[in-house]
Amino acid sequence: MGKTVPSFRLALEDEIANWKPFREALQTAKEREAFDVMMDMCRNNASASGNACNPIIFEPMVMSILLAQTKKIRELESQIKMRICSQETASANEEKQAIRVE
Repeated sequence: MGKTVPSFRLALEDEIANWKPFREALQTAKEREAFDVMMDMCRNNASASGNACNPIIFEPMVMSILLAQTKKIRELESQIKMRICSQETASANEEKQAIRVE
């Protein structure tokens, strides 16, 4: 007996194809590029999305996009914290040197 439900990857590509008119209606190349990046986020998590066994393809797509954006936000927050810490350390070192000079 064969599968009655297409694989998630095939269903995902069908869903992305259904969004093609939306993509084409976006006003700038930058918006279309951002849309393509989001669709790639969905493709990157296709295995996990397929395991979710959700009959509505759009929901795991949105979850994949949210997951990728959350990871990026956390990465950027970490970079900001590292810069702040290094600036504070540099500032403290400058103060110590200024005190020594006096």
